[in-house]
This record gives sequence, C-alpha cells and structure tokens, in this order.
Amino acid sequence: MPSIVETAASADIDPPAFPPSDEFAASANASAELYDEAERDRLAFWDKQARRLAWETPFGEVLDWSEAPFAKWFVGGKLNVAYNCVDRHVEAGNGDRVAIHWEGEPVGDQRTITYAELKDEVSQAANALTDLGLVAGDRVAIYMPMVPEAIVAMLACARLGVMHSVVFAGFSASALRARVEDAEAKLVITTDGQYRRGKAASLKEAVDEAVKDQECVEHVLVVRRTGIDTAMTEGRDVWWDEVVPKASTDHTPEAFDAEHPLFLLYTSGTTGKPKGIMHTTGGYLTQSSYTHFNVFDVKPETDVYWCTADIGWVTGHTYIVYGPLSNGVTQVVYEGTPTSPTEHRHFEVIEKYGVTIYYTAPTLIRTFMKLGRQIAAEHDLSSLRLLGSVGEPINPEAWRWYRTVFGADKTPIVDTWWQTETGSIMISPLPGVTDAKPGSAMTPLPGISAVIVDDDGKQLEPGTDHGEQANGYLVLDKPWPSMLRGIWGDPERFKETYWSRFAEQGWYFAGDGARYGADGEIWVLGRIDDVMNISGHRISTAEVESALVGHSGVAEAAVVGASDEQTGQAICAFVILKASAKADDANMVEELRAEVAKEISPIAKPREIHVVPELPKTRSGKIMRRLLRDVAEGRELGDTSTLVDPSVFEAIRASK
Repeated sequence: MPSIVETAASADIDPPAFPPSDEFAASANASAELYDEAERDRLAFWDKQARRLAWETPFGEVLDWSEAPFAKWFVGGKLNVAYNCVDRHVEAGNGDRVAIHWEGEPVGDQRTITYAELKDEVSQAANALTDLGLVAGDRVAIYMPMVPEAIVAMLACARLGVMHSVVFAGFSASALRARVEDAEAKLVITTDGQYRRGKAASLKEAVDEAVKDQECVEHVLVVRRTGIDTAMTEGRDVWWDEVVPKASTDHTPEAFDAEHPLFLLYTSGTTGKPKGIMHTTGGYLTQSSYTHFNVFDVKPETDVYWCTADIGWVTGHTYIVYGPLSNGVTQVVYEGTPTSPTEHRHFEVIEKYGVTIYYTAPTLIRTFMKLGRQIAAEHDLSSLRLLGSVGEPINPEAWRWYRTVFGADKTPIVDTWWQTETGSIMISPLPGVTDAKPGSAMTPLPGISAVIVDDDGKQLEPGTDHGEQANGYLVLDKPWPSMLRGIWGDPERFKETYWSRFAEQGWYFAGDGARYGADGEIWVLGRIDDVMNISGHRISTAEVESALVGHSGVAEAAVVGASDEQTGQAICAFVILKASAKADDANMVEELRAEVAKEISPIAKPREIHVVPELPKTRSGKIMRRLLRDVAEGRELGDTSTLVDPSVFEAIRASK
C-alpha cells in the first residue's frame, strides 16, 4: 500500500463557511449538546440512542470489545428490526401515515402505501417465505428494481431473522451467480423484468442463468412488473401474486439477539472476488435510526423525504429502508432513471410530493449542472428544506450549485461520508449546528471517532496559513454500533483488509485518504488508489477534478494517473464541456491546464486533457476510472459489463 503522506496544495483550500439559519437551528433535532454528551461518556451516549428503539429483551453491556476486531454491541438485548420499522408505528396510532409514495418509471404508475398497509404486506410476505421453507439464519438473494415489493421482501426477511443479500438489478447474471453461490442463498426474489428509459427488459432470464446448477437455490419468487413473457421452471419458480397476497396478514415477529446477522451486502475487493459484508441487528439499526434522525433533521409528522439511491447499495439499505422506516417517516421511492422520460423528471417528483429532504449523489448533481439551471427554474422547489450528498467527495463548485439551484441559496447541505462497511453515516455536518464548508464532510458525528494519521499512525494537524496541508489516512480509532461484523465466511480476509494497516493501534482503515482543513474539518480525498504520485508529489484525483469542474466551461471531469517514464505517473483528464463552452476552442485545453496549476500547483497540471461527450459510468452512476486508466495507458479494456453504455469508449478514443 503506497504512502499518501505528502504535502500538497489543494483546490478551494479554505472556502467560506455556510452557517445554518437561526430559524433552522431553533427547531433542529440536534444541538451542540449532542457532541458534549457523547464526549462525556461515549458508551452512555450509545446506550441512550439504542433506547430510541423497542427492545423485547433489554440489553446489558453496551459494548464488548474483548475479541477485537469482532465487536458485540448491546450484549444480551433482543429486538426485531421489522417490528421497529413498521409495527410499532401502527401500534402508536400512526397506521394511516404514508410510509411510501412509490413513483414508477412509466408516468402515472404510482402507489401510496401507509404504515398499516406496509405491516400487512410484510406480514403476508413473511408467512409466504415461511411456507417456502425459510427459517432464521437462511440467506435470500433479492435481485429487483426499485419496486415496493423489494422493500417488503427485505423487511419480511428481517422479520424472520433471514439474512437478505440484495444484488443491484443492473448487475450481470455472472455477478448475481457469484453472490448467490458465496452466500448459499436458499431463495432468489426477483421480477419478470424492469423498465430502463421506458423499455421493459427481462430480469428473470439473468436469474435463470445465475441459478443454473446451483443446488442451494430451492425456489425463485417472481414479481410481475412488466408483463413480458417469462419462462417459469415448474417446482422451483413461484409467482409472488399467487402466494403473497393469499397469505395471512397475521404474523407475530420473533425477537432476535442484537448480534443476529441482519444482511449481507457484497462490495468489490482488490482480489476480484466480491466481499460479503455482514451487518447485524441491534447496532446497525441503532446507528441507522440515530443518524437518519439527526443528520436529516427528520420531522416524521410533516417531512417528505427522498433518497435517490437504489436498494442494491448500502445507501438504499440504510437511508431508504431501515433508517427512514425506523423513524416513521413518509418517503418517496422512485423506480426509474433521473432523466426519463425527460430531464424534468426529478424536479417533477419533488414538486408533486412536496419533497422536503433530498439526498442524492454528486454524479447526479453534476448531471443536472450539465443540463443547466433553467430546467430546475421551471419547477417549484420551495418545499425543500434540507439537501444531502452521498457516495463520493462533492467538489465545492457542485456543492454551491446544489445549494443555489435546489436550495434557493439558503437550504443546508449535509455532505456525508461513510461506507458499506461502516453501515451508516460517520462524518457529516449536523444541519442545525455546523457551519458547513463546500466540499467538506466536516467532522465526525457525536459518538463517532475518526482521525487522520501519517504512515506511523501519528495524528496530523490542520493546514497552515500558507495553504498547505498534509494528506493522510482516514482511520476510525474507536468501534461504532453499525460497524461490519466480518466478511461472510472469511474472518482472516476481514482482519487483513480492514485492520492490518494499523494493527498495532487496533484501528480500522478501509482505504480513504483525507486532510484536515484550517479549522480542523475533514476533507475526504477519495480512495488512496486515486492518489497519484507525480514526481514524488502525492496529488488526489478528487482535487484535480474539483479544479477542472471549478472552471465555468466544465460540466464534469474524471482524472486518472497514467504511467510516465519521466515523472512516474502523469495526470490524464477527461472532461465534458457545458453547452455554453466552445468545444472547438483550441485554447480551452491550455486554459484548463492553467486552471489546475493555479488552483493546486504547476506540478498538478494534467499531461493530457481530452474533451469527451460522455464518461464511462456504471448503472449506479459511478465513473469507471479503472477503464479510463486502460485508455490513458493504451491497454486493452478490462471488464465493461457493468457500464451503462460500453460504446462510449469509441468516442473517448476518438478524442485522443
């Protein structure tokens, strides 16, 4: 693993802060006292947060860290996750509250589901799964688009103590097969197909290919979504509508130990074999509920919350399913792509439901920037009172655009840092407390401890007045409730992957670099794999991308390091220009190189800048920088199966 502890200048090193308004702060869920309370007694703080949930059996010890790095939180306590997300709200008299406003991709395709209705559907699904032979401890693979049945399926599994492994519906049959095989899933739940930009495409065919000769799979449960012709294997395949609606709505949930496994979620690993990240019940739900309540300042009686993620990713698990539903919130769930059938779709949904809290990814924000603010201006976005960002560091220019165009230059933004492995948000502003700086996740949440250290584990200091700062490793030096409990079936890989770099100190490190700002705030620089070594100087791809996107003519940028005989690595940039910029301006490339030199350092000037029409992205919106490195170094392309449009490389190569 390379060192990232070098001194380098950074773009937008100490931008002005944006404090919350007095009005927002006065009614915010969280106050500065939360930090003080957690600092006085961290475990007492988490004890209090856990008691926001309903426990059938009270827990004793808050944390058992005696077998580190394998934690046990809320020892001896028992609860049921689905009961906490659904039943208790109905019992409290809120059964008529809308849980989900579901908006399908085809215009006019919609459902409104109350908490009482959700309870009935989850109970029916739990009974149906029991009839199919599922028992606590079994694994179920869920391979579905963003339809209500996907959330029902997750909650039904949680209700039974069955581990779900949600696989993003954009993944290939081979990716699904690897995850089904590793988890030894007994059941796969899917749909006949899904809509992508108005067209129905089969999902069941991929499932058939994935489960062929998989002896562990006993049944495939299929939801009718598109109505396309679907082959069914007799004795194995079952239609959802023929078993779930016919099941009883009476179901008594069983309470499970706080450390009972809740779900597996697979994430990519350096070996090429996906890692099955395992999360458990009590700690995960405690921190998911706590962070959702305080970071998003949710008011369940009045807010309409919308997280634009997919349940195939951890953001969808924590901030569509378990966080919002545990807090009894009304939320929007959208099935389709952001610009289908037109670029107005997201803005229309915000307007239609009066969305008050909107949580999305920087990639999507930059897509809207590229389309231009005139589209947003055609819609009434005045209902929005809080904005959020997730998935990657957001560049300051996109942050400011987001606040101005979506938030009328007054709405707080919570820029959140966390990972599949952490389970829930770790570093973020508290919207009624923090003076937020564009592009910074700011500071660890109350109850969380994170520090930036050098190669030897020594904590770094905030930046100097001369605009220079040390880049270091972002580590978590104390356990947290929603932490992963291991990699499925491979405890040694768990220890090696996350705990070996700072084994002596007992710290968690999962690969992100960061630096401190002038006021001690944290600036996440992305994966250390994305830190380039230019003539011995370590420069983050995120910093260079931020400088490029800060130029008025650039809509989006991706930067990679390519081998260079002279400097070790050279910076190669791929940029999409805004429509207002002159794509044929011969001076644009030099202008952009000068911009990077000005914002960061002449050392950071890209060797190459290619103006391209699109960037290679996965279906989740992630830029595939690995493939751009292949292009930059003239290699054969690696696996392109997860890309939305593999043909984009023809245009990229033509630009070289």
